[in-house]
Amino acid sequence: MIEINVPAGAGQTGAGQADVHHGLHSELGALRGEHPGRARNPVIKVVGLGWLEFVKPDLDRAERFARDFGFAVHERTPDRLALRGTFSALPCLVVRRGRTARFVGPTFLAESVADVRRLARWAGANVLPLGGGQAVRLPDPSGFPVRVVAGLEEPAALPERDPLELNCGTRPVRFNTPQRPPRAAAQVQRLGHVVLETTRFRRALSWYLEALGLIVSDFLYLDDLRDRGPTMAFMRCDLGSIPADHHTLAMHLGPRTGYVHSAYQVTDLDAVAAGGQYLTEQGYRRVWGVGRHIQGSQIFDYWRDPDRMMVEHYADGDLFDSSLEPGWAPMSASGLAQWGPPVSRDFLGSTPGPGMVAALLKALGDKTNEIDKDTLKALAKAMAA
Repeated sequence: MIEINVPAGAGQTGAGQADVHHGLHSELGALRGEHPGRARNPVIKVVGLGWLEFVKPDLDRAERFARDFGFAVHERTPDRLALRGTFSALPCLVVRRGRTARFVGPTFLAESVADVRRLARWAGANVLPLGGGQAVRLPDPSGFPVRVVAGLEEPAALPERDPLELNCGTRPVRFNTPQRPPRAAAQVQRLGHVVLETTRFRRALSWYLEALGLIVSDFLYLDDLRDRGPTMAFMRCDLGSIPADHHTLAMHLGPRTGYVHSAYQVTDLDAVAAGGQYLTEQGYRRVWGVGRHIQGSQIFDYWRDPDRMMVEHYADGDLFDSSLEPGWAPMSASGLAQWGPPVSRDFLGSTPGPGMVAALLKALGDKTNEIDKDTLKALAKAMAA
């Protein structure tokens, strides 16, 4: 967990109440009776996202991309690759050798072993040893295996460059010193968030709020179907008065269930841009960027790895404490960024093909999910907006 010094009264007005919808982070709030964005009595409150697990057929190729993207190798065996950032944190990616590239699932960090055991009792699951700690593994309503762990020892931090000092307007701070950031691979500091798509959004949202105690920073809804509730949620850890990343998990309704992308913090804008230039020089393909998001405010840059998994460099993301209520905004392609190039079809996952057609037909044929013709029409309209 990252300790952050917060100025007294930051983000509050009046008698200590958060000013949520007057230019703070969202123009819109909830309508009467809409989703509150948090569970009243969650089972536990996770304190972070530990790592993501993938299966890939070629670990040598995966390691080459990982180093070019900015990870450090924590551990390597013939069948397992563990990758970390510079912060004192657990390795943020675990890649195991397998026949087909796929995302396995996320691991969240509990505050204590007691919380792991409480969650296991609630779910009727077994607590298992993991390293020097304990873990429980549960399926979420979408079918992702979600692990929650506590009691693991974090490795020491690695050396990295400091953020660049910037001469901003009337507050210059850099004198007689030119800027020469290295043209090299970015240094990943830590895992920030993972984004998932699901055909069972409402059930999955309720599960993460109740079981893991996540709280919603921002909801997106389909303009023509707001009466059906939100269709995307950006969820953060509830650390009380300690600010947390705007989202640790983001999830949206769609015709497929699976991994969308994961995001990794670097130190500043120059690390994002120079790291992206380095990736281009190594022959990798940018998906979308550089730009600045609206929900979360991150400066972003998206790439595909050799197995076509999408990953993001980001810097300067929002941090919210538990006092902020969810913002609401319509879902649209143009609403994804404050500035930057137009969003690509690759990023939106809207490139036509046999796989997309098969997914649409499968989703429409499954009466247990939340996909119907009106939803698909509204999603297509939002992605074209």
